[in-house]
Amino acid sequence: MTTKTISLNTIVDVKEFVNIVARYDFEVDLVSGRYHIDGKSIMGIFSLDLSKPIKMEIHSDDCAAFLKEIQRFVVE
Repeated sequence: MTTKTISLNTIVDVKEFVNIVARYDFEVDLVSGRYHIDGKSIMGIFSLDLSKPIKMEIHSDDCAAFLKEIQRFVVE
């Protein structure tokens, strides 16, 4: 499993993120406090507090292409 912190500031960011995640077979979870949301669920993501960075858990060891696609959302 790979963990990164991401930031989704706008509705367009959320839509682009979900579209990217949907192209991959592995699971991506977003964790905010006690909430674990499927990264492929646009409604689930909108239920999170998007004003703060969100922890992302990628359930795959082969996710380099995915990480490259979502690089603009990753918070260092």
